[in-house]
Amino acid sequence: MSDETPTPDQAPGAPHPRETRTLVGQSAAEQAFLTAYNSDRLHHGWLLTGPRGVGKATLAWHIARFLLATTPSDDGGLFGAPPAPETLDIDPDHPVAHRILAGAEPGLAAITRSVNDQGRLRNEIVVDDIRKLGKFFGLSSSDGGRRVVIVDSADEMNVSAANALLKMLEEPPARTTLLLISHQPSRLLPTIRSRCRTLRLAPLGEEDMQAALAQTGAAMPDRADHLTALAAGSVGDAVRLINLGGLEIYAELIAILGTLPRMNRQRALALAEAAAQRGAAERFELLLTLIDIALSRLALMGATGAPPTPEAAPGEAEILARLSATPHQARAWAEVAATITARARHGQAVNLDPAALVLDTVFKIQETAGQSR
Repeated sequence: MSDETPTPDQAPGAPHPRETRTLVGQSAAEQAFLTAYNSDRLHHGWLLTGPRGVGKATLAWHIARFLLATTPSDDGGLFGAPPAPETLDIDPDHPVAHRILAGAEPGLAAITRSVNDQGRLRNEIVVDDIRKLGKFFGLSSSDGGRRVVIVDSADEMNVSAANALLKMLEEPPARTTLLLISHQPSRLLPTIRSRCRTLRLAPLGEEDMQAALAQTGAAMPDRADHLTALAAGSVGDAVRLINLGGLEIYAELIAILGTLPRMNRQRALALAEAAAQRGAAERFELLLTLIDIALSRLALMGATGAPPTPEAAPGEAEILARLSATPHQARAWAEVAATITARARHGQAVNLDPAALVLDTVFKIQETAGQSR
């Protein structure tokens, strides 16, 4: 993979999960794994689930480092068995830690989307990616040590790849642990899910979010509460918002909603044109996500009678309260959200002009605001 090719298992602007020293806010999942390890009930397949960006990959790399660096309990020699480990943390000076950081650990295989013959990143994990594990198992079996496989993310496997992995889960090689990262486990084959033990990771709270962000080197914005509201406990989403100016985009979107039902078309056009600029594909995708968030928060406002907290932009609560004051308006916003999402994704699929897509979206919002008064 060339330097220009994006790494599929690394959030833009954040360190790779193998470089993240501390696992923040997921002590329950960590302890569940340690309990299984210490009770000699280590399953061969583990499914790490939860929202995108909450630490699943970080946990997987911590588990891999732990398993490859920790000597299995035996008779303990003259001094008896060592105490049961209480943490997944491994000394960063351990040889395994150094080899993993350098991408040179022979007992570890990381499966992600690969590049095709044209050097472009595939949009799915293909069967050849999984079949490479056969050579990995053969090369590393002679040393008698553990082997660990990380699949990030398992949701991206095509049918052939999923079936190939299923065979490995059904007949796992000795002393092998497979760690499957999944943002949407419902997309996996039921037989894969049934052969794995699940570790569910929860969204991070505000304090844990700030601690995790500190590890990425991302600069916290002045209004951390706005970031917390939009990221919804996902460090990956928070980094994306910071790096792409997401807080400013959302603030402008809310300001435009504040002009409804007579929308300020000049500001809407400027927002659309910004999304259509060359090289702005990520910002366009983010804008679509932020529009979906705004509509969801409008629906929640009308359904509950209270604005979502904390605010995600200046003046958001007042604008949401004015546009969505009743359950009837909440239903209208929920329905238009589903319609807009479908139309936007279809427009992306057929390569419609991003500016035209954004304008179509904001005019649909304007229409809904007028009808739901």
